[in-house]
Amino acid sequence: MKPSGEEERGQLRAHKNIHVKLMLTSLSAMAAETSTFPIDLTKTRLQLESRSRSRTNAFRVASEIVREQGPLGLYKGLSPAILRHLLYTPIRIVAYENLRNAVVSADGGGGGGGSLSLSAKALAGGFSGVIAQVVASPADLVKVRMQADGRLVSQGLQPRYSGPLDALNKIVRTEGFGGLWKGVFPNVQRAFLVNMGELACYDHAKRFVIQNQIANDNIYAHTLASIMSGLSATTLSCPADVVKTRMMNQAAGKEGKIIYNSSYDCLVKTVRIEGLRALWKGFFPTWARLGPWQFVFWVSYEKLRQIAGLSSF
Repeated sequence: MKPSGEEERGQLRAHKNIHVKLMLTSLSAMAAETSTFPIDLTKTRLQLESRSRSRTNAFRVASEIVREQGPLGLYKGLSPAILRHLLYTPIRIVAYENLRNAVVSADGGGGGGGSLSLSAKALAGGFSGVIAQVVASPADLVKVRMQADGRLVSQGLQPRYSGPLDALNKIVRTEGFGGLWKGVFPNVQRAFLVNMGELACYDHAKRFVIQNQIANDNIYAHTLASIMSGLSATTLSCPADVVKTRMMNQAAGKEGKIIYNSSYDCLVKTVRIEGLRALWKGFFPTWARLGPWQFVFWVSYEKLRQIAGLSSF
């Protein structure tokens, strides 16, 4: 049975809305990533430090980067980071919203996500994050490698890569095409945990704030929700983030030294050598980045949706 004219128009509007949402998430993600990238760089460097420099803190790491490379050193690796978010963020955000609304509609709800339980939202967020991370993993690998290169420069050594394209070429040449997905397993684990905490908590917290009349659906509600989701996402994801960063920084071949054979091996060695607390190394800069990142992203995204004539997330 052919769909009616009204149904066809509805389908066209839905497809158009998806394209608009993909574009708006990309713009919001670029703004958020650019404004918080120095914190992300500091976090990555801190996670790569061994126990021999256990007293190193985020402020000291950031100060060393500025002193040795100048202020622009805080933005080393920004281009692959933006490229990653042009793939990662639109997929996870739009996939989560569509999945959430589809489940609510199937249950007879209005498609707004209000009747969906927190656990169901967490699963939807985790699943969306996994899909997005698999697609964006090569760009994430390049970003981590280029951020780690800054340590080599500070030690007077030659950096491994001159830019994102050079990094991609060298990784494929020395490690094979599959090398672009090195660390994909801890990456996926982290993406599941981050999005489970971030998307589900933001969605649930915003609705809680609005329904309990703490604030209307405005910047105040978005700010409160982003703070709560950032804390939740950081607590859940930090151990996987440490493992992911260390695994992805390993370069195979003559130039690199394999320290960890697998994600589990990395986890065990990190805890055995550096203690359990090492799994939350970089917790403060991670949360300090996720908080502002989510604030900039969600406030921008919600405002752009309003301008575009779309409903609130």
